Amino acid sequence: MLSSGSSNWRKRKTLIGSGHSRLLKILHIDPEKNWGGGEVQVFGLLAYLTGQGHQNHLLTHPQGKLFEQSRKLPLKSFSLVVRNELDIREVPKIRRLIRNEKYDIVHFHTKRAHALAPWLPHGVTRPCYVVTRRMDYPQAKNWYTRYLYNRSVDAVIAISRPIADVLIRAGVKAEKIRVIHSGIDAARFSGRRPENTADGSPLMVGTVAHLEARKGQRYLLEAARLLKMQGCAFKLALAGDGSLRQALEQMARSLGLQEEVTFLGFISDVPNFLAGLDMFVLPSLYEGLGVAALEAMAAGKAVVASRVGGLAELVKDSETGFLVSPGDAQELAAAMAKLIGDKNLRAAFGEKGAARVREQFTIEQMAKKTEDCYYAILGDTTKDDAIHGKVS
Repeated sequence: MLSSGSSNWRKRKTLIGSGHSRLLKILHIDPEKNWGGGEVQVFGLLAYLTGQGHQNHLLTHPQGKLFEQSRKLPLKSFSLVVRNELDIREVPKIRRLIRNEKYDIVHFHTKRAHALAPWLPHGVTRPCYVVTRRMDYPQAKNWYTRYLYNRSVDAVIAISRPIADVLIRAGVKAEKIRVIHSGIDAARFSGRRPENTADGSPLMVGTVAHLEARKGQRYLLEAARLLKMQGCAFKLALAGDGSLRQALEQMARSLGLQEEVTFLGFISDVPNFLAGLDMFVLPSLYEGLGVAALEAMAAGKAVVASRVGGLAELVKDSETGFLVSPGDAQELAAAMAKLIGDKNLRAAFGEKGAARVREQFTIEQMAKKTEDCYYAILGDTTKDDAIHGKVS
């Protein structure tokens, strides 16, 4: 499957930081127009792989930020517009691209991208296919799920163990799945100013998330009302936008939180926002992993988060923050109150959280494990870590 005749192909005896002996040609497919956590991961992966010398091509929305950002890297980007999971208009173009370019790996990065897999070449001379699953929503247990995951791809990357469990319950073969956590550029969030509250001033609490039901901001507002009734002095900043913004703003007013709560909308400088907080809260009802919590931990902030999805893998309860039951405003308020009243505890949680991110959740670690996954399914397992994270 190696396209050794290409003029762009290069070989080294060994790759930088790897025990493998050949470079790969990889097609990445992400048709999303919006810039979300998944696209951040794709860009980080592309940056790592191009830095290693691999040849990368990207199929993505021509008006999306990922297309724009990809121009910063030495790779080819191609236009791809997919309206939904039933839209197969672009399949002939993708089939021609795969046939002409002779990729080693085709990596589907979204659900809509994965839906294209059954329509792509699956003969003897075809690439290996990989899909990344980022959401922990229940998956239908039917023939289509089994076909899509067990037969249409060679490996499934789950970004958390709960996602892997969801897939296994739906009939996906465990041996196909590798758990590779998302990562962040921890250096972007470290070295920022410490807590900014002077004695007697309100403590700054914040969150960053789309304003959608699954992110659970309504329970954060209810918890804020309980804290106010208890006499806690705090300010709450909600960063992010979404379909529920107007409803949540109305809810804040109805709860009498006009002085305590600020809706910031979309923010472009997340590191600066996090630097100004004393603690971070993520009250999600569903969460594949919770990169926002990782970023807050990297910034040295104590975290209160729901015990859902991958958040329980990120936040060590009573070590880097507190985990609470999803949708329980009273439990959320109680955990927040503990941190509001204890500056030393906030500092200890923040320090341990930052160390945890540096040790286990960097973008480089995610990308390296993904590269190892590629080699494993291609049959090049010259290093033991090529199967790191494989679900047993």
